[in-house]
Amino acid sequence: MSTTPDDTVVVGRIGRPHGVRGQVTVEVRTDDPDLRFAPGAVLLTEPGERGPLTVVGARWHSGSLLLQVSTPDGTVVADREAADALRNTRLLVPVGDLPDLDDPDVFYDHQLVGLSARLADGTVLGEVTAVRHEGAETLVVRRAEGGELLVPFVTAIVPTVDVAGGFLVVDPPEGLLEL
Repeated sequence: MSTTPDDTVVVGRIGRPHGVRGQVTVEVRTDDPDLRFAPGAVLLTEPGERGPLTVVGARWHSGSLLLQVSTPDGTVVADREAADALRNTRLLVPVGDLPDLDDPDVFYDHQLVGLSARLADGTVLGEVTAVRHEGAETLVVRRAEGGELLVPFVTAIVPTVDVAGGFLVVDPPEGLLEL
């Protein structure tokens, strides 16, 4: 899940329409899509004027989540053109609606963004600005001297995450810092 600046978390992004009856494909960005996209769930949107959207129906088709949604006035999106007008809409939930995590080694994206990335000796590499979910999780670190560093978010490379302390430790393999 990626973070937005207004205390909401992105749980999905609407993609292309599916069929002619107003269903949309969703790029899922949550570990619990059955909860987040259950019929009756209300999702905030970015851009805000497109929502909030209410899930009317949800189903999986060939590995893709398909949603039928209704607009704030209760109108069900029922045709391909209306569905296409929602393309690239980010679907959000308030941070306060997220369940507590039971595993101390699991983090929400919004907990990682803004942390200082440091080497074990305390040298500051930069600040975590995003978490990418393109295959493996990757931290995007804005380097202090400019540019970005992509850090695979695995325990071998990021052995310490101290959310309360505002930092994480990076133990880079040879060559990572030069990329």
